[in-house]
Amino acid sequence: MGGAVSAGEDNDELIDNLKEAQYIRTELVEQAFRAIDRADYYLEEFKDNAYKDLAWKHGNIHLSAPCIYSEVMEALDLQPGLSFLNLGSGTGYLSSMVGLILGPFGVNHGVELHSDVIEYAKQKLDFFIKTSDSFDKFEFCEPSFVTGNCLEISPDCTQYDRVYCGAGVQKEHEDYMKNLLKVGGILVMPLEEKLTKITRTGPSAWETKKILAVSFAPLIQPNHADSGKSRLVHLPPVAVRSLQDLARIAIRGTIKKIIHQETMNKNGNGLKNPPRFKRRRVRRRRMETIVFLDKEVFASRISSPSDDNNNSEDLEDERQEEEETKPPELKPDPPVNFLREKVLSLPLPDPLKYYLLYYREK
Repeated sequence: MGGAVSAGEDNDELIDNLKEAQYIRTELVEQAFRAIDRADYYLEEFKDNAYKDLAWKHGNIHLSAPCIYSEVMEALDLQPGLSFLNLGSGTGYLSSMVGLILGPFGVNHGVELHSDVIEYAKQKLDFFIKTSDSFDKFEFCEPSFVTGNCLEISPDCTQYDRVYCGAGVQKEHEDYMKNLLKVGGILVMPLEEKLTKITRTGPSAWETKKILAVSFAPLIQPNHADSGKSRLVHLPPVAVRSLQDLARIAIRGTIKKIIHQETMNKNGNGLKNPPRFKRRRVRRRRMETIVFLDKEVFASRISSPSDDNNNSEDLEDERQEEEETKPPELKPDPPVNFLREKVLSLPLPDPLKYYLLYYREK
């Protein structure tokens, strides 16, 4: 799946292409996509393909195409504080982007069939929390992953505001998926080769919208041959945050407001985000003539009648003139983690500073 937009040179250019093609349409979704580099969820030897609009699979590890994730994020209509269940959570890429929007008081759970993929997702989540400056730009709802078949979720589990299934769902399992939703909730899943959005409008009332044609691997059916019994999947409990954790969230939020106000006062222009500078792509074109002669093909440059002995000098003069008139290439300043700098400058004991920064490595 994928290929709807051209490849990007980096994560930002990939997001630019998705925006231009109207796959990303809202600011919240755009911010989440820009905050997490898709390449970080690839194995090192495959990172050259990270910014192509294509799905990627290696063993049990799988990522859907960026255009699919974009449509899913937009269809879920995420808001801070909601509860989210990701069926087939995979690498955790989608769950982490969702967590940036849900904020500290949301719920973010994932169910994954393969235990090795769960370990991979936990490693990637740990890397994001410890090293990404984007982590400090948001209040994050950290995903929790459990191993199991998503068709065997315990019937006494809580219902969710938002549910996504990352595998093809047959018609026989549609009601099972719907029952995971709260009233007013949204379910997005591939249903009979269509990415489908289902909104629960009442205890027994639903609205269904087909988004686009897709091709997903089907859900794996439960196998009870070994024990003859179902292996029920118990989702993580919804934990109440400690007073210490609530204090950290409140302090970080206050510091962010101070930084925002200081930036507004300094700039005086009310810009939400500083302009981004993109690398300029230079494409050189050369006119050539293709000659077919008795099944042989010859390619050669053909000089125009006006060419003379000074042609190379003219080209050099033209090149120098272009260099002189070309505006200087603007390079962005290296990003600054203002929250981290502000916390480290506070007159507080070091252990408290590190607690406020989640003991991050950078």
